[in-house]
Amino acid sequence: MKVVDILRVKGGTLFTVTPDESLSQAVTTMAERDMGSLVVMEHGDLVGMLTFREVIVAVVKNGGSVGTLHVRGVMDDHPLTCTPETEIDEVRRMMLGRHARYMPVLNGKTLMGVISFYDVAKAVVDGQDFENRMLKAYIRDWPLEDNPESAGESKL
Repeated sequence: MKVVDILRVKGGTLFTVTPDESLSQAVTTMAERDMGSLVVMEHGDLVGMLTFREVIVAVVKNGGSVGTLHVRGVMDDHPLTCTPETEIDEVRRMMLGRHARYMPVLNGKTLMGVISFYDVAKAVVDGQDFENRMLKAYIRDWPLEDNPESAGESKL
């Protein structure tokens, strides 16, 4: 299974923020849209990722307030990325290795979407469920042997 398979199911709605936007506005957007991340874009290029993790760290460092902070000072400016053709197992390894919960998907320089660790886990579970159903159907429809000799029985 590949990332493109997740994107196909997930849909293509994307929300981005610029690095010069206030952290307050970015957090409001995240809360209103019930999102855990925003892709940070500047002049059409991906320049970072803002997740609830970066927001919490910034708020703690700023005495419990977002104050006048901007996205640029808080964002992860080297986020993990993948392509639509990246295998899900590779994405899972990458996300686990960096404790990343969100990963932008790029086709060249074009942002195709964002996948979450939840999306990856759901795709793996759905794939396993499908495989289990197919195996159970195969076992249920196992052909009966017409010839007892071929089943290991001998004539006396």
